[in-house]
Amino acid sequence: MADKTRSAMRIAVLAGGISDEREISRNSGKNVCAALVEAGFGTVEMLDPADDGFIDQLRGGSFDVAFIAMHGKGGEDGQIQSVLEYCHIPYTGSGVIASACAADKAVSKALYERAGIPVARDCVVEAGSVVDPAAVVADLGEELFVKPAVNGSSYGVSFVHGADELLPAIERAAEHGGKVLVEQRLVGTEITVGVYDAPDWLRALPVVEIRKQENAEFYDLNVKYIDPSQVHRIPAQIAPEDYARAQELACRAHEALGCTGFSRSDFIVTENGPVILETNTIPGMTDTSLYPDEVRHAGMAFSDVCARLVELALDGALAHHLDDAEVPADLAESMYPQLWGQK
Repeated sequence: MADKTRSAMRIAVLAGGISDEREISRNSGKNVCAALVEAGFGTVEMLDPADDGFIDQLRGGSFDVAFIAMHGKGGEDGQIQSVLEYCHIPYTGSGVIASACAADKAVSKALYERAGIPVARDCVVEAGSVVDPAAVVADLGEELFVKPAVNGSSYGVSFVHGADELLPAIERAAEHGGKVLVEQRLVGTEITVGVYDAPDWLRALPVVEIRKQENAEFYDLNVKYIDPSQVHRIPAQIAPEDYARAQELACRAHEALGCTGFSRSDFIVTENGPVILETNTIPGMTDTSLYPDEVRHAGMAFSDVCARLVELALDGALAHHLDDAEVPADLAESMYPQLWGQK
């Protein structure tokens, strides 16, 4: 860590932004601010990248570290990380490329497969593509999940029960980002596993079971932010071998994407074991979010975890984030050309 004491440090907590998850991000930011003050950091200021004058505030604030508490577009996809790189401000969490790859579900699933992590069968619908619903259903089954390829927190997600519902679901998902992912519905128990870069090892946190609520077909926006005791069961009530396997796969996903600091991966435990859905590089950090719940059940203080993320940002500032993801060049250039300057 840098020579400064915590009490002498200035931390900018970045929250809000331009995504659908703006208000959730602001709640995460408030929680992080309180945790950093509790951890003993002297100056903690929350900045919103959507505000006029944000860059001037950021560059003129003499901040030692930026703590990113943003979710979705602009925050979790490499955009704000790029801004911080140019401003030479150390920041928490994953770097530009890792964030971009994790944010795009199609890209992240390709990386999971290369790492031997089981994924659901799917098809990707690019903006403007012609879709044959009957062919999709014949390939993936009648029950499908349709979701924006780049978005989070269940915005734009639909559970489809047949070919006649597919095209409207694709249109809804496309409103949140263009490219759409259509996945087979997996039957099983939904779980999530946080990962934390502890001082000596990559630590998987306790597995959380997402309990299905009455009148909710999946873990949607109406369920995610209610009292966690009604939704989260920790530890998850699954077979011991599935529990251990999920923790292993969460760590492997973290490494396959090149994540830094922390992440949270979601799975469905099927009859054949856990199958990964996605990885969040900046998990929600509100009072009702999954990651802080896992931290508490692991016997750690949320303030200590936030302080550790600041330390990692400072310790990694020289090597920094642009080189942190070992993404195979052929995959990256073909599936995510904008990262390589192609048009």
